[in-house]
Amino acid sequence: MTDTVWAQIGGTETFEKIVRAFYRGVREDPLLAPMYPQEDWEGAIRRLRMFLEQYWGGPTTYSEERGHPRLRMRHVPYHINPEARDRWLFHMNAALDEAELPPMYDNAIRDYVERAAHSLVNQFD
Repeated sequence: MTDTVWAQIGGTETFEKIVRAFYRGVREDPLLAPMYPQEDWEGAIRRLRMFLEQYWGGPTTYSEERGHPRLRMRHVPYHINPEARDRWLFHMNAALDEAELPPMYDNAIRDYVERAAHSLVNQFD
C-alpha cells in the first residue's frame, strides 16, 4: 500500500488527525452537532476515518464492517441543506489546513470532499 494516497500522506495517523480536528469543530457547531449521536462521538470519528482511509487507498475496514459506503442513502435521514453543507465544508477545510498535507494531496482531498458534500444536499429550504 505504499503507492496510495493513504500511504503517501502518513496513513492512519494522518487521517486520525484530520478527522479529530474536523469533529472538534463539528461538536461546537450549533447546526451540525445535533445531527450526530451525542453519546457516540468516538464512533462517528472512527467511521469517518475508516471511510476516508478506504477511499484513499488504505485498509478496507469500513466496507468489511459496514458494507458498501452508500453515502447518499446513509445521509437521507438528515436535513442537509446548503447551509449545513457549507458548515461541514468549513470544518473539514479547517481540519485539512491543520493537517498541512503536501499540496498535490491536499488539493485532491479538498476536491473530493467538496464534490461529496454537494452530492449529499437533500433539502433546499
